[in-house]
Parts: sequence; structure tokens; C-alpha cells
Amino acid sequence: MKGICVRSEIGPLKKVMLHRPGKELLHLIPDRLSELLFDDIPFLKIAQREHDAFAAVLRENGAEVVYLEDLMTEVLEKRPELVKPFLYQWLTEGDIRTAKWQNKLYHYMTERYQGKALVEKTMEGIAMQELGNVSAESLQDRIAPMDDLLVDPMPNLYFTRDPFSSVGTGALLNRMYYPTRCRETIYADYIFRYHPDFAGQVKLYYNRDLHATIEGGDVLNLTADTLAIGISQRTSPDGIEIAARNLFRSPETQIRTVLAFDIPSCRAFMHLDTVFTQIDVDKYTVHPAILGPLTVYEITPGPKDADELRIRRIDADLEHILEQYTHVDKVELIQCGGGDPIAAAREQWNDGSNTLCIAPGKIVVYERNDITNAVLRDKGIQVLEIPSSELSRGRGGPRCMSMPLVRGE
Repeated sequence: MKGICVRSEIGPLKKVMLHRPGKELLHLIPDRLSELLFDDIPFLKIAQREHDAFAAVLRENGAEVVYLEDLMTEVLEKRPELVKPFLYQWLTEGDIRTAKWQNKLYHYMTERYQGKALVEKTMEGIAMQELGNVSAESLQDRIAPMDDLLVDPMPNLYFTRDPFSSVGTGALLNRMYYPTRCRETIYADYIFRYHPDFAGQVKLYYNRDLHATIEGGDVLNLTADTLAIGISQRTSPDGIEIAARNLFRSPETQIRTVLAFDIPSCRAFMHLDTVFTQIDVDKYTVHPAILGPLTVYEITPGPKDADELRIRRIDADLEHILEQYTHVDKVELIQCGGGDPIAAAREQWNDGSNTLCIAPGKIVVYERNDITNAVLRDKGIQVLEIPSSELSRGRGGPRCMSMPLVRGE
């Protein structure tokens, strides 16, 4: 299956992109956890075992699993002339800006790593001690400690949902909020432009070089013509307006309505998909904190052209908004933690609301959220549990860890 085709959150999952956690997690150190957006250090061996179990569940249920690192490796193997510009771009965006160090690190990378190992090394980062005895050619060289990271790791890469968003047969190539995550979108940029499965087949409705931020965890395909985007800690109103204009003016997309959900700007609610996800035609998981009156902005094309947006504020309960825009008579909101405030807060922290729907009424969840999972089963949902003691330390659930590329109708 080539290209992208995603018009809902619940259509049978046919093809999905993951990233298996790698040695980038070994460059997490306590002093830099906050900067690298982690609250704790996952045990890599167990995290990989849990991730493999996740991939196995997806395959067992009919999805083709492809890996970000493999797609990027295939790009560089088929187009070896891209290795040099890719590495220099990666170094520049990794804040290596002097010609001396760019050249030194470029040669270090190309002389020691090839193929998939090279791609994985760009994700892992480079520590000063790896270079051995480097000559002290500058003041910075003389004072830099040997455990200094010359190029930072990308430990959040296993959350493949955020760097881009599949919308219809195209995608938003996102501008990430935190500097530590901005480089993650380099891989998708090269894959969309040069990989034979995507080149010339994926229309981009957003660009990583734009100034306004938007992240994939805030983007939900409610219907073929309605997109929900969270106004969140990491997605700005300006970014949503730019995306809406690009979607409305493009003949390749069916999107005619963008719903901007105003959600709390905090770590626990970092993205829209951490507060609610769709799990069936008429069912959603939600965090109790967003129940009741909710501010949503309906964005549609202006009367004259797509560059003029018509923005209308909607103050209504989440149920009524979803019923109206998904054309369902009655929706059911299933609360994280069964509505118990203590269980809801605890299981929300471990992504109890962040489910991956792989077919209507069939979802993948973390096994640790016992109360929420039991409630979901009582509601008739088929719950597929995956282990999560280490994966959950990155504060992202099954939806965060997956980027659907093809869904059935």
C-alpha cells in the first residue's frame, strides 16, 4: 500500500508507522530530563520488549507495520546523494553551526556508520567522549566535559503521532513546539519527498518551516470532511488557521470544517488526544475534566475564498458537538477512571484516555489502566492490552506511539 489515506479515527487500520525505541533513550540523564520532555528514564531493554508486543498486536489484527528508521534508511540507500545534505541539515538543526565541527562530525558519522546504523545514530545523538582525544582548537573545546552531548538525542521519537498528521490522502508536516523535538520532522520531510511509496503522492497542507506550532497529537480526523484540532500547550491558534486555509484551498482534500478545541494548557493535557479519543462510531474515551461546557471554534471557508476564514464560537457540551459534526444521534462519553476523581487523575497520567482504535469498537490500550479498561469492556469495547511499565514513562499512550498511514472505510 502506497501513499496515505486516513479519513477517520476508527476505520480498520491497514498500515501504520512506528519507531522502535533505540539508544536515544540511553542518552537521557537526570539533569536533562525536563529539557528532553521526560519525567523518568525508561529501561531500554524492557521498553523495546513492550514496543515489540505493541507491534505484534497491530500485525495480528491486520495492520502492516512500517518503521520510521527503515523508511529513512531506504531513502538514503536509494538516493545516496542525499546522505551529505541530510547529515549537514541534521547537524545544523542540532545546533552544530561552525564549519569545523560540522565537518568533523560529518566525517565521524560517515566513516563509522552506514545504512540503518547511520540513521539510528542520528536519532541517538553524539557525546564528546565518542570522539576520543580531540584537539583543543578553541576555548569551548578546552572546557567541554567528556560527557557533554555534542548533538542531542531524540528520545521522543517513539511517539510517531506528533511530527506529522495524516489527513485524507495528504499530511500536515508539523512545526513542533519544543526545540528538542523540532528535528524529528526531518525524517518525514525526506520520506515524503524521496521515498518511492510516498514521493509525489502525499500533498502537504503544512510545512515544518512555518513559524506557528502544531503537533499531531492535537489532530483528530472526526469525519472525511471534519477535522478536530486542539488549541493546546503545543498547538497554537495561528497554526490551526494556517492549516485550515491550506486544507480549504486544496482540491485534493475533502475537509470543509475544522473544529478548534480549547483545552487546558498543562503537561497532563498536552494534546487533544490525551483528553479524548474516538473508539467507535458513537463512543469516545474522555477525561472528566473536559466534560460540561466546552469552548470550541468552528472554522469554515469564507464566503468568497478559502483565504477568508469564517470563525464561529460554539459553547456546548462535548456530546452535542460530537453528535452534530459526526452526524450520530447519540454519542457516549466513557470517562477515564470510571469517573472516580483519584482513579481518573492517576490513569490519565498513564494515558488511560489515549487509545488507538484499530477498527470500530476495537482498541489498543496500556494494561496498567485497570479501572478504565474494565469500564471499556463493560461498554462492549474489545480491549487489547499491551505492557507499559517503561513505555508510559515518556507520557504517551498507544495513539501517541502510532501514525496511521492507511485506514479502511
